[in-house]
Amino acid sequence: MDTLAPTSSVPSPANESASVKFDDVWLGFDEGPILRGLTFSAQRGETVVLLGETGTGKTLSLKIAAGLLCPDRGSVQVLGQSIVGQSEQDLLQFRRQIGFVFQEGALFDSLTVGENVGYRLTQDGVDPDAVLPQVLEILRFVELEHTIDMLPAELSGGMRRRVSIARALINRPPIILYDSPTAGLDPITSQTIITLILRLRDVYGVSALMATHRLQDGFALANFHFDPKTRTVCRGPGNSSQHPPVTRFLVLRDGRIYFEGSPEDLLNSRDPYLRRFLI
Repeated sequence: MDTLAPTSSVPSPANESASVKFDDVWLGFDEGPILRGLTFSAQRGETVVLLGETGTGKTLSLKIAAGLLCPDRGSVQVLGQSIVGQSEQDLLQFRRQIGFVFQEGALFDSLTVGENVGYRLTQDGVDPDAVLPQVLEILRFVELEHTIDMLPAELSGGMRRRVSIARALINRPPIILYDSPTAGLDPITSQTIITLILRLRDVYGVSALMATHRLQDGFALANFHFDPKTRTVCRGPGNSSQHPPVTRFLVLRDGRIYFEGSPEDLLNSRDPYLRRFLI
């Protein structure tokens, strides 16, 4: 089932190891600033989990990284290029290098699954005869090739989320931004989504930012790795050196990074605010 080609289509500067880098990023609206000097980075191949209460700026951070919002001040680099101040035309080209999985899938209701997944290729003028094989390959990767002619309304919530991931993958992006990818899903379906994210990270080296309120999703990414033969394998003492941790937690509070560290650091913290996420 692992036939998806590795993501190597986007060149990166030799001296730039960060997939995403925020430096003193501010963003506000009429009610005042939401992000207040946000500074962090995500390295290539790493998954950074953004945790925080509603309104702390998790989704806004993803939209800034995708070039969908421009900060009021500060610098943002994604895949080695500065995206602040770019023209809309340049941002359109930039967005072709990343994948974005929206919380509710954001599929076009009037288009079939196949048309949704292949939409970006169609908009780029790719020959229709070349689009179909790529769409089938990506749908096969998320184990939904049988839904190609179905409409989104005919799918379950988990299936729509997997179609959204397939659509984000169609251009083989080296980085994917996930906005609460398991929100509203049952535990079994949530595990299916997490397994897909693990596979992309561990087999294909995809970097990721994941905004979520589900601490268990972050710990699943930290404590498991994907193996093509056995699906998921728990990272234990016997294989921790072979599969080093590549998941880091950032807790946002009042528009700033309140905590940054490993899952162990978060678990062992006695900070009252952080303990609220562990209860």
